[in-house]
Amino acid sequence: MFKGLPKQPRPPALPPETRTVGQLVGESIQLYKRRFWAALPLGLPIAIIDTTIPEFGRRGQLVYACSLGAVLITAAYVCGCALAAGIRPSRRDFLVAYGLGVAIFVPFPLLAIGLILPAAAWLALVGLAVPAVLVEHLGPREALQRGLRLAKVDYVHALGSIATLGIAYFLTRLVLLVVLHGVGETGARTAAFVADVVISPVLFLGAGLLYFDQAARLASVTRPRRPDADLHHVDEPDRPGRADVEGEPRPATGGQP
Repeated sequence: MFKGLPKQPRPPALPPETRTVGQLVGESIQLYKRRFWAALPLGLPIAIIDTTIPEFGRRGQLVYACSLGAVLITAAYVCGCALAAGIRPSRRDFLVAYGLGVAIFVPFPLLAIGLILPAAAWLALVGLAVPAVLVEHLGPREALQRGLRLAKVDYVHALGSIATLGIAYFLTRLVLLVVLHGVGETGARTAAFVADVVISPVLFLGAGLLYFDQAARLASVTRPRRPDADLHHVDEPDRPGRADVEGEPRPATGGQP
């Protein structure tokens, strides 16, 4: 039926400084498709945590998530940022980024109790320090300062991207979990493990790409202006043809009223 229709070309990607949240998610998926086998192991930490944490009580789950969860998930985050940047980090950069990432992730389960938004807000604020170490070869203190600057340049975009990646992960995981459990008659725990392994790498790749969005936005804000650049009328208040602002007295010219 649709055999004769021409294939529609994929719209060109926006540059990082103007990339929307939706396009960030789309670019994360495209990156996952291009680097599928390299990115697939990134899903193992979340899969391990999700399928083993029910064995503990409520307090034990919190301790488990803050300890082993931080250790495993941070490793996936650092590797995901390296994949997104297309780099092979040095041993020093990896260790600094990993240690900093563990410290950043430890409060995440505490903030996620009840509502996920405070936890997402925390990661959006300080999480970019990790890719800053890998890409810019910074120390822990400088990376935290850099991460805060990157987050604040467009915090709405950073928070929206983290939240949207999380929502997309949970919804896609739920659909895949239903399919695997219902059609394949797979056990619930095995289905959850497979779903996490396949879906969760997008979280880490997307967080890595977010660094480049925020870095490009910060660069565009701090880039020096050309001395001959066109000025807005606020900067040229006496330019010809300026409309009078309501309530502003008109200057007297040659004694005329």
